[in-house]
Amino acid sequence: MLMADLGDIRVHYDISGPENGPAVVFANSLGTDFRIWDGVLAHLPAGLRVLRYDMRGHGLTTCPEAPYFMGDLVQDAARLMEHLAVKDAVFVGLSIGGIVAQGLAAERLDLLRAIVLSNTAAKIGTHQMWDDRIATVRAGGIEALAAPTLERWFARDTRTERGALVEAIGNMLTRTPLEGYVGCMEAIAETDLVDSTARLRLPVLGIAGSEDGSTPPDLVRETTDLVPGSKFHLIRRAGHLACVEKPAEYAAALTGFLRDVGQI
Repeated sequence: MLMADLGDIRVHYDISGPENGPAVVFANSLGTDFRIWDGVLAHLPAGLRVLRYDMRGHGLTTCPEAPYFMGDLVQDAARLMEHLAVKDAVFVGLSIGGIVAQGLAAERLDLLRAIVLSNTAAKIGTHQMWDDRIATVRAGGIEALAAPTLERWFARDTRTERGALVEAIGNMLTRTPLEGYVGCMEAIAETDLVDSTARLRLPVLGIAGSEDGSTPPDLVRETTDLVPGSKFHLIRRAGHLACVEKPAEYAAALTGFLRDVGQI
């Protein structure tokens, strides 16, 4: 178990591969931890320096009292990368992790070579939508949102045929610290990065799931297209957690992008 003391929080992380290997950083979605990337890592080429971490209020990372701000989450990522001397990285962010990727690219381009915006957007949902979800969680716990969340996260075939996988991710979701879940929802609610993302000038790959009920493909493509020269990959028969449902295809798309940007 690896913990990085960043002063105000301790971040749980995993790092693997040669110290001088090209760096890839993975940031997870709301209500999950870095284990969602296990399947993807199994299909990536050897020699990469791979960093995964649990976001503030998630997994084994410190869970401060809400509210959180997107600037906190962006700085957590930047400070962790500096702490571990990880730079010139391709930063892969899923959902809220993809918002962190956009913020990091806007504020700390010195740490990055490229970003992957997976199942995410420059702005996700409305303030009222997030306020309603926060009220529901405060009243009834994360369990109150679990069923509709898992329906958005997984394609119909997965929900029907891979019950063990859906149950496992459901357990991960409901065991997320409530304060961390609420804090990150508040951060998403307050965030609109359309203007700053449109000013980015670095390689970008967007990845979407065809049956994503949280960030539909058109929304992901719209955000990806804000950056000139960006690329887009659609994973069919996958939902919001495309990296969990289709890890081999996800890894293939990522590997191709790493090759395109000279990271392998």
